[in-house]
Amino acid sequence: MDQRVTIIPILYLPKGGFAEQLYNTQPGKEVYRWLSQSVSPPERYGNQTLYVGYRNDQTFTTELDLFAYSPSLRRIRRQPQPRRQDRLPNSASTFDDLLGRDAWEYQWRILGADILYSTVRFPVTKQNTTLTDDKGNYVDVKASDVKLMGNDYPLYTTDGGVKCYVVEATPKPEWLGKYYMSKIIYWLDQQSFFPLRIEEYDHEGNLVFINARTGVRANPALGDHGYAVLFDLWWDMSIDLLSASIHGILPRTWSEADQKIFFSPGFMRREWFLEPPKTLMVLNSPEEFYLRPSLDREKFPEERKIRLSPELENRIDAQEQAGRLVF
Repeated sequence: MDQRVTIIPILYLPKGGFAEQLYNTQPGKEVYRWLSQSVSPPERYGNQTLYVGYRNDQTFTTELDLFAYSPSLRRIRRQPQPRRQDRLPNSASTFDDLLGRDAWEYQWRILGADILYSTVRFPVTKQNTTLTDDKGNYVDVKASDVKLMGNDYPLYTTDGGVKCYVVEATPKPEWLGKYYMSKIIYWLDQQSFFPLRIEEYDHEGNLVFINARTGVRANPALGDHGYAVLFDLWWDMSIDLLSASIHGILPRTWSEADQKIFFSPGFMRREWFLEPPKTLMVLNSPEEFYLRPSLDREKFPEERKIRLSPELENRIDAQEQAGRLVF
């Protein structure tokens, strides 16, 4: 099991929020800057990557610029733009899973409605977790107390479920050419349209990838637009590879001076962390890793083709019996 701790200051540029990004940001204009700062493992301490994301269209196709810094080399290097299907290092997810997929690149269709009761599932070997509160303090929480959309979500059903719209996104050829997935299905909560489950299908129509999430209202000042990912679980079913992330989120307003200093390639050479480089949000052993996402074969069977190898079917059956990951 490979574990990493990273601090990521984020600068989101459209002052009017996503509506400004969607309607008023011209192609080629910057939308965000992320400064990824590695804390652990020790061999990665101080490594940094600056992501500069752009509003694109069919003529301006650049999604992002990348700049990397390594303390051992003490050099800042500009990286080539990754291909959308390139897998992130030691991860089940691709760059597009993390940073791509603008809504206007897809044709959308409503499949129906559903109620979700669980997404990221804890094993019997780990029944508590360490999270951060709104001041950055660590708090221990029982796994059974982690809700799909946080404690203050107003529309839970009487039995604790979250009502979702289920929608299908099909890549537009004129935007994406022959995209590496044939379609993507989203479960969006009906209050804020936050994606709680994302499924990806290959060109034979088979389910090959699942992203399960729990959300939290990370920025209450934004109301329904203030939700962010708390737990993220990625499963590449073709090779049975799992990766996960736990997010501690603190809203922050950056001054004009901060924006110019902290979010430029030259800042990385200073090797200065913008938040204290510490964390308790780790797993103690592989046995504590989250379960593979449920398949829910009975849901939308005409739209969801699920064909797994006998070996993977056996692992899933063994997992469900043991209550923990089984390989």
